[in-house]
Amino acid sequence: MNKKAIILNCRVDLLNENEALELSKKSIEEKKNFHIITINPEMIMNAQKNPAFLEIINSSDLNITDGVGVKIALKFQGINQNQIRGVDFSRKLIDLASKNNYRVAFLGAKEEVIQKAKENFLKQYPNLNIVYLRNGYFQDDNEIINNIEASGPQILLVGLGSPKQEEMISKLKDKLHGCVMVGVGGSFDVFSGIVKESPEIYRKLGLEWLYRTLKQPERFKRIFPALPIFLIKCIIDTVKKKG
Repeated sequence: MNKKAIILNCRVDLLNENEALELSKKSIEEKKNFHIITINPEMIMNAQKNPAFLEIINSSDLNITDGVGVKIALKFQGINQNQIRGVDFSRKLIDLASKNNYRVAFLGAKEEVIQKAKENFLKQYPNLNIVYLRNGYFQDDNEIINNIEASGPQILLVGLGSPKQEEMISKLKDKLHGCVMVGVGGSFDVFSGIVKESPEIYRKLGLEWLYRTLKQPERFKRIFPALPIFLIKCIIDTVKKKG
């Protein structure tokens, strides 16, 4: 079993990127569905007021430490955990799919964005087996679910924003077989090249969120005051547990 920690009632799994990839590959080989959440402070804060979302988080198969705020919160508990960036992990899954001829599906983003992301992946992996592609603008969840089920993916990346992407994956878990499903947020924007990745120095310093906020000021309202409140709540919770 993976080691795990609890942050404000949300499970966080403690493992490295290679271990997460091995578990993903194993689930495909054993034809078991595998829901991965790239957990961040916004998700954890949302779960505090959304019991259904909290249940999805805690019933997933793997919750990897995406947000640097989660890494900091774990440090409050005396746990040193490496950040596993969702965008990097998703790329590793695509690489895994290319090497093993896994069937891949993409759901989310604007039409021009997801088409460009597909184009970029195929430039890098000409033999990538993309069996389903759909933008994130639709009214009928059931139609999308049925179409994805019919395509039979083994890796599914869903970029609908949280919690919608996790809710969609939760609905798909009973429909698919041997599929690794990951909510990727705005990663299709990065895969398409429309949004530039933060420079390595920002990533090393854990300031990727700052770079993205400077480039996309509309993100400010999402991060503040949510991130400071999240860290304060984590400190209070840690002190309570120790006391």
